[in-house]
Amino acid sequence: MKNSIVHFIGAGPGDAELITVKGARLLGEADVVVYAGSLVDRELVRTHAPNARVWDSAAMTLEETTRVLADAYATGQRGVRLHTGDPAIYGAIQEQMAELDRLGIPYAVVPGVSSAFAAAATLKQELTLPEVTQTVILTRLAGRTPVPEREKLAEIARIGATMVIYLSVGMIDRVVAELLQGAYTPATPVAVVAKASWPDEEVIEGTLADIAAKVAAAGIAKQALIIVGDVLGARKHGLGAVSKLYDKGFSHGCREGSVA
Repeated sequence: MKNSIVHFIGAGPGDAELITVKGARLLGEADVVVYAGSLVDRELVRTHAPNARVWDSAAMTLEETTRVLADAYATGQRGVRLHTGDPAIYGAIQEQMAELDRLGIPYAVVPGVSSAFAAAATLKQELTLPEVTQTVILTRLAGRTPVPEREKLAEIARIGATMVIYLSVGMIDRVVAELLQGAYTPATPVAVVAKASWPDEEVIEGTLADIAAKVAAAGIAKQALIIVGDVLGARKHGLGAVSKLYDKGFSHGCREGSVA
């Protein structure tokens, strides 16, 4: 059996070049690939795994994807489960790994570039800024999948940190209503990035007062992130403070600060 092991791999946000070097190598070595076809570009699989047998998991159940990977392992083949972005964020991999644990099948996880960071790159935006916020919250609105009561948007919006909201753009009116129950105001800047890093990527910017109308006018209803927070104002209004890291008067373990 030739190093038969299942790899869960983050494909990145969409751009075929944003998969990690390790992820691309393992895809190239794979005999069997089960990929999230509703979100991962098929071209990425064609490029990196041209000789593998491929299953699109969009219409498959947990039992079916597990069976494909288990059969690959049983016959000494290298199996890959390819997820969009980073599989640790809304990837539903824990239940898949639990099934492999039950079957005694070894596996490993290879991280990927999350769409949160692809969207920040598109916006040319740092998500943490001195004296603005040092916290980033990754979350979603309750929909068909519920969220714990303490994690409702209205509750965590009280923190006022940068918030990256997944899987919720189709309910953006509700998102805005809940955010306004927290520390945000109608003037708080918001960006919606649809299909971050894809060729047809789209960016809508506004405030909590007008973002819902702008998103509706653009016809964006899925595959989009909502980023909200005062950090988004820095590109237009400038920085109120800068990091001490490169301050010539600031000493740290790698550099002695100078005295003006």
